[in-house]
Amino acid sequence: MIMTRRERAWIAVKRGAGALRDRWFPEPASAPLLSQKAVAGPVPWVIAIMTALTVVAAAGGLALGSIARTAEADLAGGVTVQIAGPAQAETRKQASAAVDALRNLPGVTDVRRLPDAEREALLRPWLGDAAMEDGEPGEDSLLVLPELIELRLAADAQDTGIESIREALAEPAPDATVSADMEWLAPLEGAISALQWLAVALVALLVTATAASVLLASRSALAANHDTIEIMHLLGAHDRQVAQMFQKAAGLSAAAGGAAGFAVAQATIIALGRRFADLGPGNTAAGLHWYDWIALALIPIAGVALAAFTARITVLATLRRMP
Repeated sequence: MIMTRRERAWIAVKRGAGALRDRWFPEPASAPLLSQKAVAGPVPWVIAIMTALTVVAAAGGLALGSIARTAEADLAGGVTVQIAGPAQAETRKQASAAVDALRNLPGVTDVRRLPDAEREALLRPWLGDAAMEDGEPGEDSLLVLPELIELRLAADAQDTGIESIREALAEPAPDATVSADMEWLAPLEGAISALQWLAVALVALLVTATAASVLLASRSALAANHDTIEIMHLLGAHDRQVAQMFQKAAGLSAAAGGAAGFAVAQATIIALGRRFADLGPGNTAAGLHWYDWIALALIPIAGVALAAFTARITVLATLRRMP
């Protein structure tokens, strides 16, 4: 058969490509006794889902703790004095006397009397624009804005500062009400603590579910490859060698599923952080520090170790009961 020059060149290219493929990507001498897919089963998908849920739950718990610490640091030592009840002139008189008394009080580091515009801005969301416009504060107005004084106590005066402030204001401002900024945070701390324990419980449940899924997948793979394992035993393979094959398959499957699950969880956390961006520096995404992200990154790694350990223990225990 006479071939043209182009056909001979094409055959030479194909032979060269085949030679390179055989050199750099040789085909295995024989197929493995137990394939990765037959051993792993649905483990990668289960690990991906469990990892994503675990990372999101853990991130929520860490972010809540960070938010609580940030709020506590911002409000520590803060005290608010409110003067409300008497007429506008009497309220202003008591507020002025209270500011003078507080500035001379030991342990008080900062005193600030809120101006009218700032007090109106605080009340406007509650009373509405119409009420604020119809009742401009003044001598003849029925709307009397309470006087608000913000002050901050030194660290060594926070325990006894509230009582000393009340005693100092008893005479110059008898209508004053003193409250620590940390008082309203106590119920919030209880709620945050409960949510954190809920996150811990969810993580524990997800870890248990992950181990159970690997256990069931390993038992199913053992039952499906029972004849192959018997042949391996006849050829001299030990239980530890068989278990090592299952352990490797479970570890690789968990690594693939964990990486995918962590990527999904990271995208979810960032998306939630953007949704809560209006909350300020304590929102979900900003509330996670670099060490929190390191702790979250360890979750899929721990998932790989858990899957491999569970598969090995399950296979060894099952093989010991086999005849």
